[in-house]
Amino acid sequence: MRLALTALAFALAAPAAAQDFAVINATVVIGDGSAPIERGTVVVRGGKVAAAGAAVSVPAGIETIDAAGKWVTPGIVVGVTDLGLVDVDAVGESNDYAVSGSPFNAALDVAPAVNPSAQPIAVTRAAGITRAAIAGGAGGSVFAGQGAIIDLGADPQAVTRARAFQFVELGEDGAAKAGGSRTAAHALLRNALREARDFGRREGVAGWRAERGPISTGDDVPLDPRLAPGDERRDQDVLLTRFDAAALIPVVAGRQPLYVHVERASDIRAVLGLKREFPALRLVIVGASEGWLAAADLAAAGVPVIADALNDLPSEFEQLAATQSNIGRMTAAGVKVALGNLRNDDNAQPRYAAQYAGNLVALTRVPGASGLSWGQAFAAISSVPAEILGMGERFGSLRAGRAGDVVIWDGDPLEVSSAVLAVFIDGVAQPIDNHQTRLRERYRTPSEGALPKAYDW
Repeated sequence: MRLALTALAFALAAPAAAQDFAVINATVVIGDGSAPIERGTVVVRGGKVAAAGAAVSVPAGIETIDAAGKWVTPGIVVGVTDLGLVDVDAVGESNDYAVSGSPFNAALDVAPAVNPSAQPIAVTRAAGITRAAIAGGAGGSVFAGQGAIIDLGADPQAVTRARAFQFVELGEDGAAKAGGSRTAAHALLRNALREARDFGRREGVAGWRAERGPISTGDDVPLDPRLAPGDERRDQDVLLTRFDAAALIPVVAGRQPLYVHVERASDIRAVLGLKREFPALRLVIVGASEGWLAAADLAAAGVPVIADALNDLPSEFEQLAATQSNIGRMTAAGVKVALGNLRNDDNAQPRYAAQYAGNLVALTRVPGASGLSWGQAFAAISSVPAEILGMGERFGSLRAGRAGDVVIWDGDPLEVSSAVLAVFIDGVAQPIDNHQTRLRERYRTPSEGALPKAYDW
């Protein structure tokens, strides 16, 4: 059966189950950096992409969406955000992003706090975002705790991977939290990593040595049963709680990525220097307003970056060399760069991801500026962040075998005037209405006395 996209009847009325469907006659974006494909087809079966491209046949009997004149892309993946942790910023009871007064830091795990029903998730899903990495804010320590990967589906199970990475604040923010100086922040971080390393070696946490199985992820602290009673004591001068030390063991062992927020070029180089003492660290730099100045060092170290898209108005001393050409220059130097937002008000607006990517394309037309090609720009919000998250084989593109995260647009998705027509996550049609769209429809054609009072809704 062929359905007109304007109706999209089966999708809108579909049950919450993966559907077999094909989108035909569309401009197809694979999301791997390649150019868009005219009059392409995407086939999704069993919740996964079966095929996508120009010469793809549609299996008999499956629902077909005629998307003539439309675009089809993989779902957008957002690097670092607070989706699901905040409903209303100004209402503390609905805000689980900021942490203060907790006896724990590195052991904090955002996964139990994620609210799939938070309105920002529904609003963001309507903009074509299907996956995101989320992290909380650091409180009394440089450690913000363990971030998670979520999907934005309209179901109760949002968390794709809990304890996906450890997040650390250095630079100006880390200095403030550690006592007022970058020297204190680095000493605190290095001491914590040493404590975790020693904890694993001396106290026999499972997995520190390969013969003891998988390493603890921080949700438990299994001890080697061969230790004699009392041998599990820690030194008296440790600063970390037992729970925090256990949470950092996967980091120093290279099993869990360490996301470090820094902006200044010298801070980036200082973070890269940590690998001399802790060679197993899997570093990811977040922010990197001055990343272009350290691009050669980042490329040589093979450390990826999640960067603000167009940060060129330095609001802090550590951003004095910020430029809109930052991402283009880092990419040209061989750095793997994804778009994400951490610092500014747009942290709560990841729905702008496609617009920011489009602006990077526009930079290629500005004399003297460095931007990205269309394919590179879309990859920076799809396959590249998925790869940095270690999930590139699962989602982020329309390659065969990836999750059936499919978005249909009424035009070029990197043009600000384009809108999302349909969203699928794991092959399941998703609602794209939300509180904002309902308000829009309510007040689209107001007339005197025809609408109820605001407090009646």
